[in-house]
Amino acid sequence: MIQPARHIANVKYAIRNIAAEAARLEAQGMKILPCNIGDPLRFDFATPPHLSEAVERALRDGHNHYVPSAGLKEAREAVAASLQPTVRPEDVFITAGVSEALDLALTALLEVGDEVLLPSPGYPLYNAIATRLQATVVPYFLDESKGWALDAEEIAAKVTSRTRAIVICNPNNPTGAVATRTQLEQVLAVARKHRLVVLSDEIYDRVLFSGEHVPTATLCDDVPLITLNGLSKAYLCPGWRVGWLAFNTPKLLSGVAASVQRLADARLCGPGPFQYAVKPALEGPQDHLPQMMKKLRARRDLMMKRLRAMPGISVVEPQGAFYALPSIERAWAGGDEAFVLELVRETGVLFVHGDGFGQRPGTRHFRVVFLPSEPVLSAAFDGLEGFLRARS
Repeated sequence: MIQPARHIANVKYAIRNIAAEAARLEAQGMKILPCNIGDPLRFDFATPPHLSEAVERALRDGHNHYVPSAGLKEAREAVAASLQPTVRPEDVFITAGVSEALDLALTALLEVGDEVLLPSPGYPLYNAIATRLQATVVPYFLDESKGWALDAEEIAAKVTSRTRAIVICNPNNPTGAVATRTQLEQVLAVARKHRLVVLSDEIYDRVLFSGEHVPTATLCDDVPLITLNGLSKAYLCPGWRVGWLAFNTPKLLSGVAASVQRLADARLCGPGPFQYAVKPALEGPQDHLPQMMKKLRARRDLMMKRLRAMPGISVVEPQGAFYALPSIERAWAGGDEAFVLELVRETGVLFVHGDGFGQRPGTRHFRVVFLPSEPVLSAAFDGLEGFLRARS
């Protein structure tokens, strides 16, 4: 039997992995209450009609051909104009989601054995890409006691001579934390001192409950900076796979940009017809956003009320995105992965274990996605509360 590459054994993706057990249970007839996946269209949200119409028009007009490898011209122009501060269209690459944007950027940056600083908790795809590239993942822990804050001192302490980049996720998946201006400035100071590239994932920038989102690029022009974003979350079309990366400081990253161009050329292009939705999304009606946020706010508030009343659970209120990362205060045999597996097997309530996103040693968490309707969330929290009380 042909053996696979050994380094792929370390590539893991907790969100999909835990769902496999739920799928097995569902096939046996168990009703699953899904609070595990950040896809609004699995629930009662819909893509804005003017975006669907733009894609339909592109399909009907015969735009089913390859587009330029860096992306459709009008899409790149719209992204460039939407950024703060604006960039040149040639500094923007349209990608197959933010996942590919990050993949292209890290592939262009990292040599085997280079170190990359990743948030913990953080989106597990970051780790999966770095591991596949045979780079060394160095987690930096967010400060739960301060609302899952970015901690520049924690980051600075992890920098070595092999460190190449820092990844920021703001707002954060899985915690829902929104970084303050001061926190971002302090992280940029670390990057400036050590000549590190900062990759700022801002896919949830328009999904805010309070405060403001500060684009990292507004805070510096002398740190190598790449911003990642896309249509999936705020514009409710994750399956279209439309994302982008922008070189905010192109003079500092010209070689990396040229490498990204070569990588983009090698994969031909991202999905073409869906790129025709970028300009209408960024420049057209935005009225779906307050409607979406009204739903999400009510669901977040329901979640917070229920979780705060449960024994052995503490939770930081999310300020953005549609996730929370509650803490399990008691020890749990097998850790938090065992916790979520026991929970889904007994109740059908499906969360993702915190260890799949990274966490401080000795702590236990689980991620809640509060996209489901209020009746579904209520049923899920009923199941969780009963599960906890039976073991108290």
